Amino acid sequence: MEEISPGLENVYIKYTELTYIDGNKGIMRYRGYDINELAQKSSFEAVSYLMLFGKFPDAAELKEFRDVINKNLPMPDYLKTILKALPEESDALGMLQTLLSARASEELNYQYNRANDRKKIPEMLGQVLSMVANIYRVKSGNSIIDPEPHGTYAETFLRACFGDVAKDTVKAMDSALILYMDHEIPASTTAALVTASTLSDMYSALASAVTALRGPLHGGAAEGAYRQFLEIGSPENVDKWFNDNILSGKRRLVGFGHRVYRTYDPRLKTFKKYADLLATTEELKNILATAKELEQAGVKAFGARGIYTNTDFYSGIVFRAMGFPVDMFTTLFGLSRVSGILAHITEYVETQERLIRPRAIYRGPEERKLDNN
Repeated sequence: MEEISPGLENVYIKYTELTYIDGNKGIMRYRGYDINELAQKSSFEAVSYLMLFGKFPDAAELKEFRDVINKNLPMPDYLKTILKALPEESDALGMLQTLLSARASEELNYQYNRANDRKKIPEMLGQVLSMVANIYRVKSGNSIIDPEPHGTYAETFLRACFGDVAKDTVKAMDSALILYMDHEIPASTTAALVTASTLSDMYSALASAVTALRGPLHGGAAEGAYRQFLEIGSPENVDKWFNDNILSGKRRLVGFGHRVYRTYDPRLKTFKKYADLLATTEELKNILATAKELEQAGVKAFGARGIYTNTDFYSGIVFRAMGFPVDMFTTLFGLSRVSGILAHITEYVETQERLIRPRAIYRGPEERKLDNN
């Protein structure tokens, strides 16, 4: 009897040398390197280069990679016009989706090959940085700018958003960009792969990924977890809220559980470290204390079933401490994921390309005839 795999669970659609995950042991590596070690010791640009091209860059290669990114920071004028025309209250990811789709209109008969891809990817990293920074600026009532290069990708992005930023904030952003860079084949990467398998261009594939990322079951967990902390209000309220809403009310505990992991998400500890470091205001200290109390309650209730805290539980606190509003969290996730998605696209098209075309099992009526009347 033919069977389907709901949600494509445990269906393998490609070979990869990019990300290794052991969900039972809580291990995650990019090309063999531990994810938290990369976040601590490397940079977004170097790890992007590793993921995209299979090795860490030497000094000259890293400089060239950064130079191409920085050269492509200014958005075309027509994208600025489109962004200005969108209402400030628009969904930030929807705005990014619109800009990516518009930018794809320039991509005429793109040819995937290693030489073209090496040129295109740093260009896209520069363009997406500018898109996301200016989406934040427009939603904040500020003018659109061409970001100025400032050392690292993370610093360039933060300065485009806020101006002066502290070193700890820059390092936290750099680490977040690395931690969220890739996670094998989630829904957004799958959407991008389906699009790229038709040999559509990379901007269109990235727009497909962002479209999938807008769904609350995929990209919105950091935002949902943070709003959950706000709803609870204080650590003292956790036990009653948890009993009324989770144990008795049957609501979902946002930031807990993962399709892949049966233990703690390995990315969690670095985000938790930066939450401890950056949560310096009384408001954020209270939210962080609430989160920690809720984590204890959740692990006590669900840990025996293999349901533990995931990376989105604390990442929202880190993003809020940087200065971003809650409705930008998922778009920051999207910015982080660009290198990983493009690495999967190029790996697939360059080495395994085949049109992704699954089937469905028909369960409708047998053949029927139209009534002659």
